[in-house]
Amino acid sequence: MYPEYLVAPMREDLTKVGFQDLKTAEEVESAIAGEGTVFVVVNSVCGCAAANARPAAKIASQHEKHPAKLVTVFAGVEKEAVDKARSYMLPYPPSSPSMALFKDGKLVHIIERHQIEGRPAQMIADNLIGAFEQYC
Repeated sequence: MYPEYLVAPMREDLTKVGFQDLKTAEEVESAIAGEGTVFVVVNSVCGCAAANARPAAKIASQHEKHPAKLVTVFAGVEKEAVDKARSYMLPYPPSSPSMALFKDGKLVHIIERHQIEGRPAQMIADNLIGAFEQYC
């Protein structure tokens, strides 16, 4: 597990723009289950999270049409919360970072690490915005 002092700025990168940081399995279940749209970012300490994933998530979340809930869990820190979020993302394998859109508790769009690495943040954001336009 990563120490909090190391991940705090990476958490804040998303929470300062409106993402709710989920730290327990119960918080994840409450956020995803039920009606409405939820955008989940599995945050990470890796370089592609800093250079591509978090910037893309921030850009997309500011789009006119976006999910009702913006939430994040941190891989390598809150294991139970991350495991619960990933259970909703099945059959996709665990991936950090990753981003998923849920509608009425069902996974409707996912971006895995291999779709994040080496791609510009704007390209990833455009993909997310397309999903937001379709499902939100």
